[in-house]
Amino acid sequence: MDVFWFIPTHGDGRYLGTTVGARPATFAYFTQIARAIDHLGYAGALLPTGRGCEDAWVTAAALSSLAARMKFLVAVRPGLVSPTLAYRMAATFDRLTNGRVLVNVVTGGDLEELQGDGLHLAHDERYEQTDEFLAVWRGLARRETVNFDGKHLHIRGGKILMPAVQEPHIPLYFGGSSEAALRVAAKHVDVYLTWGEPPDQVAEKIARVRALAASEGRVVRFGIRLHVIVRETDAEARADADALIRHVKPGTVRLAQESLAKYDSEGQRRMRELHNGDRASLWLRPDLWAGVGLVRGGAGTAMVGDPQAVAALMKEYAALGIDAFILSGYPHLEEAYRFAELVFPLLPLRHNEPARTGGAIVGEVVANGALLDTDGSRK
Repeated sequence: MDVFWFIPTHGDGRYLGTTVGARPATFAYFTQIARAIDHLGYAGALLPTGRGCEDAWVTAAALSSLAARMKFLVAVRPGLVSPTLAYRMAATFDRLTNGRVLVNVVTGGDLEELQGDGLHLAHDERYEQTDEFLAVWRGLARRETVNFDGKHLHIRGGKILMPAVQEPHIPLYFGGSSEAALRVAAKHVDVYLTWGEPPDQVAEKIARVRALAASEGRVVRFGIRLHVIVRETDAEARADADALIRHVKPGTVRLAQESLAKYDSEGQRRMRELHNGDRASLWLRPDLWAGVGLVRGGAGTAMVGDPQAVAALMKEYAALGIDAFILSGYPHLEEAYRFAELVFPLLPLRHNEPARTGGAIVGEVVANGALLDTDGSRK
């Protein structure tokens, strides 16, 4: 499996739904997180998209020269940018970073935000537009001269003169739970992403996408977006899950849920239905908690437990076909270290190798005179 982390350009802190323990969303802080991701051996990082965060492309480009290995999963939004311009941006990023860009195709979202950006299509029409956008994109990736006449897009002589580095093309990631979204995924994308629903619900979605992809003569990989609260014991992890929403007031939950209810996103509806804004319904199972979704859009669930429990849940998802895990924890800097140190050794990672330490001391020198071996004995 590949494990990705998250760069919180919408803000970060120790608690949700409050300014208590919050941190300024600055480039200096994003740099700290990116360097940690790169050093610890994560495959890369997702950057969020939307009016509530810094622009993903600008931020990722600024961070890319400060990290040597990690990949950046950044969003394109069909309907807000042309496929030819978006492809040129992605290919440029790919060349300048020697193949370290991944593209997250985002179609759903907040209707008010979409309309504020000038996109006034209904739900299924946006996925029709995405279908056309990706048809053009894939033609460009094949180095074709693209002439396309669709309902939403009309392209004459579209071409790419300076190709991407990655072969056969820059990987496309995509999420969406509606039937219209699943059809687009089956037809075009490399990695279908789901939010962290319980495994039985994820299994149903994967089976549906696999069947649709097979009808298109394609095979699709699968990924999942989750939060994580891992501690040395289950009791500590559960206590810290409760602490994460310690400062969330009922009015804040009500405001968040009313706002999220305005989305026409099937995935967001499914996230809300996991708890319906009720604190008594947050534990979906002993290792999966829906508390993040009380006040946060998008992925609203977290894996919670000791390292063995979290690794076991990830392997359960992996057995369904998930091989890309996009994770986050609050605050993101410290939790990137905690997860890598506690859980990486328990996972069958594909490419995630920590940076070489060059013979650096591991741990603390004891009493200014002794180095300890891994079992605690003196070296």
